[in-house]
Amino acid sequence: MASKIEFVEFVADQLKEAGTITYKKMFGEYGLYGDGKIFAVICDDQLFVKKTEAGQRLCPELPEAPPYAGAKNYLLVEDIENRELLTKLAAETLRELPAPKPKKPRKKKEAEETCGKTQGMTERKTGRNPDGKKKAAFDYKKEYKEFYLPKDKPGLVTVPSMNFVAVRGKGDPNLEGGAYKQSIGLLYGIAFTVKMSKLGDHQIEGYFDYVVPPLEGLWWQEGGGGIDYAHKEDFCWISMIRLPEFVTRKEFDWAVAEASAKKGTDFSGVEFFTYEEGLCVQCMHVGPYDDEPATIAAMDAFAGAGGYLPDMGGPRYHHEIYLSDVRRCRPENLKTVIRHPVKKAEKP
Repeated sequence: MASKIEFVEFVADQLKEAGTITYKKMFGEYGLYGDGKIFAVICDDQLFVKKTEAGQRLCPELPEAPPYAGAKNYLLVEDIENRELLTKLAAETLRELPAPKPKKPRKKKEAEETCGKTQGMTERKTGRNPDGKKKAAFDYKKEYKEFYLPKDKPGLVTVPSMNFVAVRGKGDPNLEGGAYKQSIGLLYGIAFTVKMSKLGDHQIEGYFDYVVPPLEGLWWQEGGGGIDYAHKEDFCWISMIRLPEFVTRKEFDWAVAEASAKKGTDFSGVEFFTYEEGLCVQCMHVGPYDDEPATIAAMDAFAGAGGYLPDMGGPRYHHEIYLSDVRRCRPENLKTVIRHPVKKAEKP
């Protein structure tokens, strides 16, 4: 299972005070660089820091494990919420590591095996079964393909009630430093506080390891059921990420307080949002967001041919689920689930 880019970005943000921290995809996973030196890798949403004498002196309690089969042991850092400790460990490690050597031409090597096959530690530390095989985190996209991986042809779906961490706002989502882009940081701050709660003292009843679900959004404009892509400044939106079933409102409130205290950020704008979407027509849209009207037209035609009418407005809106990272995916390859609420047309 490849690491999520959101996890990588969270770790990089936690380490930003240790120097110029960058990350680069390698062998399907990610390498972390500080001032040009590779000092850590992220595999299967776990942080592995290179072993140095300084690092081991600073964190003698950290377990050692190989990030992937055949690799040397690294220091496995599980408490990624501790920004101060991460910063010190990264700084000490970088100080001891030699400067990178000039690159030389070399032959291509076979790709190394997928990261994450750590061995020799307890199930609690590594997320492994007693037989040594790694436990697979619950992935909502794979377990509920009917909601997250529809075909590129319109189809009907009935969506049950789900809980989300959500932020409401207005305005152009493409505006740098705007409310929409700020909302995404708030959402992932809460999402990863819940996910990483297993490493802290607060144990959530019923917790199971899971892959953070994709970012979603409800979109509308005042005075109309549809949306006008030519006037994005008039967008109203609810940006959201699905919460696992074990997250009650009480646990959500804990996560908000925990994230606020640890990150020094105001999370008062997030809300525990329950959404029951009901009957919808949906389709996988492949391509730029601005090309969505063509896919929506196909969805409307499909619904009409089946005797269904749009049911937009009120609590039911144009819904998008983002399966691609817009920063790392070519526009023509972007995958977005588009979902519109419908109702059965009344017989004349």
